[in-house]
Amino acid sequence: MVVMLHGAGQDPEDFAAGTAMNTAAERDGFVILYPAQSPRQNAHRCWNWFDVAHQTRASGEPARIAALTLEVARDRRIDPDRIYVAGLSAGGAMAALLGELFPDVFAAVGVHSGLPARAARDISSGLAAMRGNARADVAPSRVPTIVFHGDKDMVVSPLNGVQVIEASVGRGCASKSVEQLGSDGRRVTRVDYLGTDGCVCGEHWTLHEAGHAWSGGDKAGSCADPLGPAASEEMLRFFRSHRRTRARRVRAGR
Repeated sequence: MVVMLHGAGQDPEDFAAGTAMNTAAERDGFVILYPAQSPRQNAHRCWNWFDVAHQTRASGEPARIAALTLEVARDRRIDPDRIYVAGLSAGGAMAALLGELFPDVFAAVGVHSGLPARAARDISSGLAAMRGNARADVAPSRVPTIVFHGDKDMVVSPLNGVQVIEASVGRGCASKSVEQLGSDGRRVTRVDYLGTDGCVCGEHWTLHEAGHAWSGGDKAGSCADPLGPAASEEMLRFFRSHRRTRARRVRAGR
């Protein structure tokens, strides 16, 4: 199951249309959960990733999203070791935060045009983070993470994509880089990060000449770029190769 978190100004229906995630999920056998941010909690329907009141396991939006995730997973009899979270922009920032806060729930994370966990503490520092202010170094989460970010993103600085992957794998992680050119002419730099077992534990896709929009999306929704690569399909591919580890199950008390 993948929990999909929309960006500011979106709702689940718009986000589902723009990402075309449902089509990819039906083909690959995934269940998709689309939580909705209430305009009562944020007038712009933005997840409050920048607010310290929503940056802990115990309360706030992360706790509510995690509780909803577990409830739906139980009802649908989802394999608890194969639950993932992904998001766009503010939703990507919240996805990164959920991965760090709940490694015992989420096996891997997808962040598109988002920010690293705890990149800000209030609206002012949130805006600064979006412009590319560096986050203080923290111990890497080691939660497998796939990142997509356009290098012409004028809403969320591409520096944030670098910081998201570093927050996952750490600095100095072994990596290999590949340049790709899609049939639609989009040039992409993909960096695979390798764990100690040689398996890919993180991916960072830099989308050249791309802005703030879901790669390979459908114009039926907002904030979607029809040029590839198809982020939805690539995220599902990445998720399929990662399961929640025994260490995380122990943390969850299982």
